[in-house]
Amino acid sequence: MTSTGIRLHAPAPGWSLSADVVVVGSGVAGLTAALRCEAAGLTTVVVTKARLDDGSTRWAQGGIAAALGDGDTPEQHLDDTLVAGAGLCDEEAVRILVTEGPDAVRRLIETGAQFDETSEGGLELTREGGHHRRRIAHAGGDATGAEISRALVEAVRARGLRTVENALVLDLLTDAEGRTAGVTLHVMGEGQHDGVGAVHAPAVVLATGGMGQVFSATTNPSVSTGDGVALALRAGAEVSDLEFVQFHPTVLFLGSDAEGQQPLVSEAVRGEGAHLVDADGVRFMQGQHELAELAPRDIVAKGITRRMQEQDVEHMFLDARHFGADMWEHRFPTILAACRAHGIDPVTEPIPVAPAAHYASGGVRTDSRGRTTVPGLYACGEVACTGVHGANRLASNSLLEGLVYAERIAADIAASHAETGLHARVPRPLPYPETPEHPLLTPEARFTIQRIMTNGAGVLRSAESLTKAGDQLQQLHTDARDALAENGKTAEAGVDTWEATNLLCVARVLVTAARLREETRGCHWREDRPERDDTAWRRHIVVRLNPDRTLAVHTTDTTHFPSTLPPQAPQEQ
Repeated sequence: MTSTGIRLHAPAPGWSLSADVVVVGSGVAGLTAALRCEAAGLTTVVVTKARLDDGSTRWAQGGIAAALGDGDTPEQHLDDTLVAGAGLCDEEAVRILVTEGPDAVRRLIETGAQFDETSEGGLELTREGGHHRRRIAHAGGDATGAEISRALVEAVRARGLRTVENALVLDLLTDAEGRTAGVTLHVMGEGQHDGVGAVHAPAVVLATGGMGQVFSATTNPSVSTGDGVALALRAGAEVSDLEFVQFHPTVLFLGSDAEGQQPLVSEAVRGEGAHLVDADGVRFMQGQHELAELAPRDIVAKGITRRMQEQDVEHMFLDARHFGADMWEHRFPTILAACRAHGIDPVTEPIPVAPAAHYASGGVRTDSRGRTTVPGLYACGEVACTGVHGANRLASNSLLEGLVYAERIAADIAASHAETGLHARVPRPLPYPETPEHPLLTPEARFTIQRIMTNGAGVLRSAESLTKAGDQLQQLHTDARDALAENGKTAEAGVDTWEATNLLCVARVLVTAARLREETRGCHWREDRPERDDTAWRRHIVVRLNPDRTLAVHTTDTTHFPSTLPPQAPQEQ
């Protein structure tokens, strides 16, 4: 692995902390990794972009999937995951997920998470799209993520872990050998430190969540700007499967001009028997898939989009009036409140819904221990690409993936510490560059990128739409690069400009991969290539950033990812 030498334009760090491990992100993946590292005796610092409980985990409504019910098995969970992944899952990664998942959930409960129970005292399990069994554990009806976040945040505070909140991580620090040496970050507003600083550590865990803000309408919070993927690319890491962005089928439709985070209407509502209908009350998913409304998300999103096109309308409806007020109030109180806040009462009327960007199945490429192609850099949760999700994430597998792979990362870091004295090695980062390494975009570019991506790389894609989007993104990139080269000017360093620059970085990779994959598979839907092509495309697209800021692209030979570790030098005989 060769570092790109590219860093965001930012002031040199004015303060620093030292630790054995720095975890970037405070969702289920980040906090689980931090707690496990701390339990192993490693000095751990958690850095998060907002408050500890403000990540994507808090917004997860449906639940966490694991084979915990009577008659269910990890093998059945594996089968459902492989089907949803449309032939592109790494089976070894999925097997790890489903076999280690049940015990990981039990440990989460031991940490303090309280899931809904039946009258007999067992876990109350439900179904969601793509699952043939009731295996979704939930909390507070539809507030699972909030409960998991609460339990983990309380555990972190009880253990006294050092945290840096309101901090946007900028770039990875590396030493002369190309190994991880920590991160630079900027603390905003009420943070513990002012301005740009650094956390020096020989191990960095990226758990920064998704990149939904690259599109105009998303279920992701405003902090989900692809910072982790962009940081990893600048550090020389490989990313994969970024073309597979899952659009949640049922997001509350707030109007064609609505932008930013949109309220999610959980798949669990369909799991409990809600129907998708058009304005005439026709259930259009029947006959399209054996599971109808409970088909995998890519199929439901396509079904809704097709019906919208056929009828030239902007949304469909989710009808759950037959639930009655009592079920709505007890099973889905969060969704009920969100709908009513926008003037819709699902007890008495159907809910207008349309697909919106929801989850990135791809991300920073890792192995089964969460190791990336940069020594000392790990990734887990939505920012990572373990191979579990393939071309389409199975509902409620994301929280489980965060749990399982965070535990595996902590175990690997602890093992490295035991073998080599990890925390005895004081990282010596390369000197911070005196001149800007990467031009910054203006804050307004964020909205330009979102419109380009929604129009050209949304639910419906084609060679024409992707080429146009790619050209427009390249123009933004070229204009910023030329301005820096010609007069040394770039946008003023700040949170808005760093976020816009990160969004452009991930958008370019996503569109590049989507243009290359000339087929329809999972949540990548090419109108001009409507068929799945296993002969040519049952493989992963891997992208890295070159030092000149161009993209290097290659495909894997199979669905199994090659090792992230450098080849071992031959031993002398």
